[in-house]
Amino acid sequence: MIPVKNIYYMLSYAFSILRADSYKKVKTEAFENAAELFAAILINGITIQVKRGLGREYVEATESLSMPKGKLDIAESIRKQTYLKKRLVCSYDDFSPDTRMNRILKSSAILLIHSDISKPRRKTLRHLMNYFGDVREIDLRTVDWSFRYHRNNQSYQMLMAICFLLCRGLLQTKSHGSTKLMDFIDEQHKSRLYEKFLLAYYRRHFPQLSPQPLQIPWQLNEESKDALLPIMQTDITLSHNNKLLIIDAKYYSHALQSQYDKQTIRSAHLYQIFTYVKNAAVLKGTAHEVAGLLLYAKTDDELTPNSTYSMSGNRISVESLDLNQDFAHISNHLNRIAKEFFGLEPALP
Repeated sequence: MIPVKNIYYMLSYAFSILRADSYKKVKTEAFENAAELFAAILINGITIQVKRGLGREYVEATESLSMPKGKLDIAESIRKQTYLKKRLVCSYDDFSPDTRMNRILKSSAILLIHSDISKPRRKTLRHLMNYFGDVREIDLRTVDWSFRYHRNNQSYQMLMAICFLLCRGLLQTKSHGSTKLMDFIDEQHKSRLYEKFLLAYYRRHFPQLSPQPLQIPWQLNEESKDALLPIMQTDITLSHNNKLLIIDAKYYSHALQSQYDKQTIRSAHLYQIFTYVKNAAVLKGTAHEVAGLLLYAKTDDELTPNSTYSMSGNRISVESLDLNQDFAHISNHLNRIAKEFFGLEPALP
């Protein structure tokens, strides 16, 4: 189980906006559960968004009006006999705050209001909902979470991500009419957050290593081509001078596999990182030192992987990062990885 405070730190790195001055108070608070954390973040985020002005879009509205506006719908006016009241049915574009993102914000806040959070936060959320009077609620179970962000709605990106994680946790179960948080989010989305956190951490503290996901081309013989070959996309690649470290972030309830009553490193993961490393080594040439690291989030299992192997001339390591500890120790572990392979200290605190 990841402590709630460490969830905040992971979110802070994944969404750098949480390090802004307006969120400093959240950093200092203690939270009993993830719902309290999300409530605090959304209260701050919605308050800031309200001050900026809720995002608006042109949406088509249809109603009967005494003064014509937009496109007249004569057939509908006759059907509803609105002309008897000297009104006509009109369709027009209204610049409205009733957008999909605002509906998600409102519905997520209402979900939190009925969850296990403190009365002061519940009261604050109810007050903020007064600004959403023209925004309809939405069924969060049917939301399309794909958005296209641009300059006018960029401020919603972090808020939508928080709402997404919130809904994945709070919609899991209901008891006696109130929603309870079971397990934060499912394994798939924990894994994605873990990966984004690691990448963001190295980008902030080790920019000299040019942290980025990297697509490695297959090193095929001569004219050999095959469109069916899968794409090799690394989670995190660190590089400096003539050294390259490929990190594959793994978040599983059990890091090891069991075969014939024996626990071993998951073969698929080992094959994957080995393939990445060997193809990258051929691509970079003998002048480069290329290594790989399977970085698991530590589980509750008694046996956890922490080993280093030399495979066909390349170093392949398997480590476990304990997320259930003070964040300073998490930071030290990640710093040590960069120190041992590159001999570098963090460039930024």
